[in-house]
Amino acid sequence: MPVFTRFSGSSQPGDGVPEAEDEPAGGEREDGEREATAAPGPGPAASRTPLGHHLTRLRTRRTRHPRTARALHLTTTALAAVLVLGALLLPNTLPALEAAGFARIPAEAVIGAVVVLALPRRPRLVAAVLYGLGLTVLTTVNLLDMGFNEYLGRGFNAALDWDLLPDAQAYVEDTLGGGVATAAAVGAVVLVLLVAAVMVAASIRLATVLARHRVRATKGALIAGTVWVTCSALGLTLFGGPIASERGAGALRAHAQRTVQSLRDEAAFVKQSKADTFGNTPPAQLLPDLRGKDVIFTFIESYGRSAVEDPIMAPGVGRTLDTSTKVLEKAGFAARSGWLTSATYGGSSWLGHSTTMSGLWIDNQRRYRTVSAGDHLTLTKAFQKTGAWDTVGVMPGVQKGWPEEKWYGLDKLYDSRDLGYRGPKFSWSTMPDQYALEAFQRQVHGKKRDKPLMSFVILTSSHQPWAPLPEMVGWDELGDGSVFAAIQKAGNKASDVLTDTTKSREEYGRSIQYSLTSLTQWLERYGTDDTVLVFLGDHQPIARVSGNGASRDVPVSIVAKDPKVLDKVAGWNWTEGLKPDRDAPVWKMSSFRDRFLKAFGSTPHPSKG
Repeated sequence: MPVFTRFSGSSQPGDGVPEAEDEPAGGEREDGEREATAAPGPGPAASRTPLGHHLTRLRTRRTRHPRTARALHLTTTALAAVLVLGALLLPNTLPALEAAGFARIPAEAVIGAVVVLALPRRPRLVAAVLYGLGLTVLTTVNLLDMGFNEYLGRGFNAALDWDLLPDAQAYVEDTLGGGVATAAAVGAVVLVLLVAAVMVAASIRLATVLARHRVRATKGALIAGTVWVTCSALGLTLFGGPIASERGAGALRAHAQRTVQSLRDEAAFVKQSKADTFGNTPPAQLLPDLRGKDVIFTFIESYGRSAVEDPIMAPGVGRTLDTSTKVLEKAGFAARSGWLTSATYGGSSWLGHSTTMSGLWIDNQRRYRTVSAGDHLTLTKAFQKTGAWDTVGVMPGVQKGWPEEKWYGLDKLYDSRDLGYRGPKFSWSTMPDQYALEAFQRQVHGKKRDKPLMSFVILTSSHQPWAPLPEMVGWDELGDGSVFAAIQKAGNKASDVLTDTTKSREEYGRSIQYSLTSLTQWLERYGTDDTVLVFLGDHQPIARVSGNGASRDVPVSIVAKDPKVLDKVAGWNWTEGLKPDRDAPVWKMSSFRDRFLKAFGSTPHPSKG
């Protein structure tokens, strides 16, 4: 009696297609399991069920079209093999996504085949499902790595980065609209589920085919394993990479090690954050050499070293810095500039802000939450602690409650709702920097007060996607910001800039020029003999703009009219003017707080936590 399960029922005796040569006669499969033998079709009882009816139709089609059925079987099997091998060899960066990278022998495929061939039917099915789910995890983390490397210049961290996904969705919503953000979130979930379904189905398919052709599959696995070991032992390469690959297992192992290390680092950081060089310094011994000065700390979004040195962005930004230096010198100001290595890259600006102000290396969200929930002394809080300054924050990017203002030591916070802006948003940025600075002058800096002012200002116009961009208008024309409506309407669309790397670089450079011009013109217009401005970038722009392998350095400048202020930092050996030289000193961003406090007369009194 013929067996109708060979090649998934694609061949029948007498149809001109050879039977499976490794399959014993009498319905006995190579794994020792008996297959039910039957006449060409289920019995009357089975055919009355929907499933039986469907199987009857399917077998009838296969019987009538054996060549088509065989071709479909081979195509499906080949596709399953391509999917599995592709998942095992998929790189985690876009530049590495080349055809040559898939010309490898993955050890995980050989091991998987050996395991499948050793198992009976039901355990084999379970193993295939688990293997497919493992491929889903591997594919997902590789795709996340691609995205994180493209935008943040680093791989995905499973222990720390899930908290960033809601922020990513909020960014897409602010940039491209709520509908796009929702569609992207739903699409991501559907994509993961689809990958899981496809990978599990492909794994089951291959496991079934291998089991049905056990003798040939065993020989093939032995040959592949021998070739893999030989290539590995001899270090043989092809297209610039090793032929013997274990990329899949290596990727999962790297993520596991990264997760474990991150958890260990977090435990150590909790202890570190409780110790502070200036934790017990009396108020009278904090910043005595700045008493009477209005001190302003300003962060310019995404103002990185690439803006000053990249051949596309640097010419325009360099001219702006040179022109601004001359304008400020004419107004009586002098400047010194250097470099800081940021704790973040491409995004998560608050990590750069908190690292600079706290003196701790805060390079992930968990560290940020840990330190901001404690009482570690920030540079801004040091001013508040003295009692000699009023302390305020001006943050047009904040659109809801921001409890960190207490940790930063701010007496008053002015966010996007407090600055009186009635003009249009410019993509993510709620208002142009020029308007934010004018509102700061009108509502805070320009008012008479009993104490000098320490201000913490975050400028946002240079935030990606750099479209549409604001333009400078007359300072007396700013009003409530409505003047920007026509400029916003005539600007580029965010979607057009996001998809064009060259355009993104050009528009990024323009945004930095705008922010620098806004700030330096504000200082020229409203600065006094007692004004001290410290401004810097929070991080480099995304890797697609700053370039692969770009540093994490950002420019930092200190500007003042009083020569005694700059005399205090003469030992820093910073470059004169607003543009730091290529070989100007480079410090870790976390070292800035202590250097600044010491330069202006603060006395260390450590606390151990």
